[in-house]
Amino acid sequence: MSETVAVIDYGSGNLRSAAKALERAASDALLPCRIEVTSDPDAVRRADRVVLPGVGAFADCMAGLSSVEGLKDALIESVIARRRPFLGICVGMQLMCEAGVEFGRHAGLGWLKGEVTRLDPADASLKIPHMGWNTIAPTRAHPVTAGLDGAHVYFVHSYALQNGSGDEVLARCDYGASFAAIAGRDNMIGAQFHPEKSQQAGLTLLTQFLKWRP
Repeated sequence: MSETVAVIDYGSGNLRSAAKALERAASDALLPCRIEVTSDPDAVRRADRVVLPGVGAFADCMAGLSSVEGLKDALIESVIARRRPFLGICVGMQLMCEAGVEFGRHAGLGWLKGEVTRLDPADASLKIPHMGWNTIAPTRAHPVTAGLDGAHVYFVHSYALQNGSGDEVLARCDYGASFAAIAGRDNMIGAQFHPEKSQQAGLTLLTQFLKWRP
């Protein structure tokens, strides 16, 4: 039976590339999925799976999500009440956390423990933003991260979840300090990197998300 995957459009950018990567993952794995980029709260409620991309500052993305009437409530209903599989990407993952401290302290969705804080590498030669390819190391088994131990993925960020709960952090990356590359619980998972820019490793994660039955 075909599933609908809602990619939430709240003005944060990179939606089409995320949608195209999901379409590629579904096609390659012969999964009957329809990828829908939408800002319609009813479409989010109806969706079988939900993806929240994000580019930019934490506060701007949260404001964008909250500015579309009914959209934030529909997201919470779909993910929390209806327990639909959910994937947050980059700032979309950060919004899952309790708060972000970029340009002041701003409340997140509160689905994951911890705050999103600025990267501060011990090695002064490591530039911020952290931009480029790095390896990730899963910290415990999860259906969506299977086969990604040591995978090279693509990051573009200055802030990250660095004090997350040990049972919610699923993979870490080291960039002068350790931070959560993937985190999640129950029916939700987030990736700090960009799967849509991470070639085969990214497609693997997206395919496994589309197959995931939490």
